[in-house]
Amino acid sequence: MMTFRNLVLFFLLLTVAAPILLYTDSYTSVNTPFSKREFLEDVTSLTFKSEENRLNLLHRESTVDVRRGVVGVVYSKQQDPDSVQSLKARDQVSARVLSATDDENQSQTDGTIKQVTDHAVSEMDKPNVIHASDDKAENRERIHVQLTQETSGKVDEKEPKDSGAEKDRGNVLMPDAQVRQLKDQLIRAKVYLSLPAAKANPHFVRELRLRIKEVQRVVLDASKDSDLPKTAIEKLKAIEQTLAKGKEIQDDCSTVVKKLRAMLHSAEEQLRVHKKQAMFLTQLTAKTIPKGLHCLPLRLTTDYYALNSSEQQFPNQEKLEDNQLYHYALFSDNVLATSVVVNSTITNAKHPSKHVFHIVTDRLNYAAMRMWFLNNPPGKATIQVQNVDEFTWLNSSYSPVLKQLSSRSMIDYYFRAHHANSDTNLKFRNPKYLSILNHLRFYLPEIFPKLSKVLFLDDDIVVQRDLSGLWSVDLKGNVNGAVETCGESFHRFDRYLNFSNPLISKNFDPRACGWAYGMNVFDLDEWKRQNITEVYHRWQNMNQDRDLWKLGTLPPGLITFWKRTYPLDRKWHVLGLGYNPRVNQRDIERAAVVHYNGNLKPWLEIGIPKYRGLWSKHVDYQHVYLRECNINP
Repeated sequence: MMTFRNLVLFFLLLTVAAPILLYTDSYTSVNTPFSKREFLEDVTSLTFKSEENRLNLLHRESTVDVRRGVVGVVYSKQQDPDSVQSLKARDQVSARVLSATDDENQSQTDGTIKQVTDHAVSEMDKPNVIHASDDKAENRERIHVQLTQETSGKVDEKEPKDSGAEKDRGNVLMPDAQVRQLKDQLIRAKVYLSLPAAKANPHFVRELRLRIKEVQRVVLDASKDSDLPKTAIEKLKAIEQTLAKGKEIQDDCSTVVKKLRAMLHSAEEQLRVHKKQAMFLTQLTAKTIPKGLHCLPLRLTTDYYALNSSEQQFPNQEKLEDNQLYHYALFSDNVLATSVVVNSTITNAKHPSKHVFHIVTDRLNYAAMRMWFLNNPPGKATIQVQNVDEFTWLNSSYSPVLKQLSSRSMIDYYFRAHHANSDTNLKFRNPKYLSILNHLRFYLPEIFPKLSKVLFLDDDIVVQRDLSGLWSVDLKGNVNGAVETCGESFHRFDRYLNFSNPLISKNFDPRACGWAYGMNVFDLDEWKRQNITEVYHRWQNMNQDRDLWKLGTLPPGLITFWKRTYPLDRKWHVLGLGYNPRVNQRDIERAAVVHYNGNLKPWLEIGIPKYRGLWSKHVDYQHVYLRECNINP
């Protein structure tokens, strides 16, 4: 009975177990582990779990970033023999994973577009991959997310501090990353709007235009990410989704390339036009007198002529010819600028009572200039104001430059923009060069016949140190003491003089170092001894047709004082504050005189803001005349 029971149990067990074994063997032989889905899952676990040390070089990526492009493989620079096989296996695995996606051709086309635009479209603008099969897209996204999660975890474990530091460095280096992304997306959106395939889809066009308006409102005047509103990221995602739809509509990349090329060409042409227009407007603004500076001399002139004759006289006139004092020559028709020069000099002077200012202006501003300094005397310093029209000796029979300035050909050259022989560059036709005040610097001994040494100052300078030490500088027989400006190539003789003319090429060195007007020490005794004024007249007569030089007083100055100029220490005079926003700050702080040479004068709205404070601190904007003329800092 027991034997029979055991036999029944045996057959029963055999009946149950046999089908299971047979079914398992059959399933294994039919369903191999090389089906596409299972193969990719095996590859994922194999690659990233067996090469933990190799993945430490990968940076953390968000799932959004993973969706935008295929995850790459980063190799370590140091390779040991054991890693060679793993690297080969990794290449094979990466190739299989990449082959599971259908975006190879699309990626190549996107690369072409990126080259054409020369980074006009940023990395964020890489097109999203559109798959024909939803299953393939789902597979690919799931695999990328898994890879990213595993990689990110290992990076966090190995180098959490380094990753944070690199993220901080990225934020410091790219404070406008989101702003650039938004602007780049606007460029892409405008491209899609202009394509025929997109225009045929009115629903898409309406949606894209709406996204463009939203992004434009977000960006507005933002220059860095901190200027953006909180909704900026949402707007960025929204326009990206709309652009992804546009990729589905427009699949002809050659059309996109042509459009981008046309946009680049148009942008370059617009940039050229805007630069030319900006240059023209800058020159025009530099020649225009602001309302306040026009109002000021009118108010001063009215009040000056209301004074009686005794009230119109300056004190200490006996000091005007005392060679034991420090004498300054200043020729200007700008009342406010002249006051800054005088105020800044006296503020920094050790002995203000020993400083004498000789101001020469024109007939229109003579009364205003006198009234200003009568109303605002510079402490214990002495002031003299003269009218250039009262210099009877300065006439066209004596001065060749005065004869040239009044000639019809010279007036046409400066004022007739469309004259056949006129220069297209406005710089060469600035009417300020018609003013005789600009040329008085060549007649110092005639203006101050009893003085031995004079410090010449332009009206666009600010004094920051005591200048009395310049009178003790030994010029070693030279006439002019000036700071050389040959640190830059455009301050050499060949940039000012026409060396194609034999008169210039025979007498001067094209690479000779130039120097600056604005603060110059002149030895008037040596000037008379070497008959410098006659040298100036001779060269002016030879330049009647402007063949030797074109404009200004610096070219004839370089010629007249050739081998007669003593180089001063650079700390005395720093230039460039009227055109160069990158003047060395340390040089400015150490300078005795800073010079706003150029068009961006500190009293104009176009002046460089960071330099304006050095000038405006010597202006009392609460003064009644300045308030009445609405002159503000």
